[in-house]
Amino acid sequence: MRELIEAGLAQLGLSGRVPPGAADALAEYGRLMLEKNQVMNLTAIRDEAGVARLHMLDSAALLHCGEFEGKKLLDVGSGAGLPGLPLKILVPSLDVTLLDSLGKRVDWLNQVGAQLGLTGFRAVHARAEEQALVKGWRDSFDVVTARAVAELRLLCELCLPFVKVGGVFLAMKSVDSGAELEAAERCIELLGGRAEPPVDYEVPGAGVTHRVIPIRKAAPTRKGYPRRWAKIQKDPL
Repeated sequence: MRELIEAGLAQLGLSGRVPPGAADALAEYGRLMLEKNQVMNLTAIRDEAGVARLHMLDSAALLHCGEFEGKKLLDVGSGAGLPGLPLKILVPSLDVTLLDSLGKRVDWLNQVGAQLGLTGFRAVHARAEEQALVKGWRDSFDVVTARAVAELRLLCELCLPFVKVGGVFLAMKSVDSGAELEAAERCIELLGGRAEPPVDYEVPGAGVTHRVIPIRKAAPTRKGYPRRWAKIQKDPL
């Protein structure tokens, strides 16, 4: 797995930008993920090559979408820790918080962080729509990421409240998400955001192209958002 990751980082033009040992740490994280996946549903990908390419390198590609050195990042609905944990490995100065609603996953992520010797890293058990109302979380992060498969309007309401003015929400989507972005225009504006041009990238060795939609925070999110999850789902902005 390490060789695939190392080659992929080179293909992405990141070899000189990541710390020594990053490929080894990403491979160890991937190994721990596959091991835990036997008893906990972390990923549908069950082979080393798939984890290396579609998890580690897919996450690493975000480094072309903004500045991360010394920034504060929140990964919403982190699941198996993607993309937040790989970004922490690749950019040690990045302060990373993973947010997930499943306690067992959060416990495992914190164990992985400890095993990899990560500092400035933690996983938190909470629902995004509730945590956004907690003091110190709202309008507080330089970068917020989400790799969830939810529609962009839903993701924006969950994620944009966390972003500080001037910061960015990076939504990881498919290349056929143009109509989705168009439908989210009103929602983005209402929540204080401004969509920037999407960034398409090829995942090395995977034969697939993915897209990142950057949404810049132009103004604080108004009170009342995010709403309760049932309301968000029933009546998207």
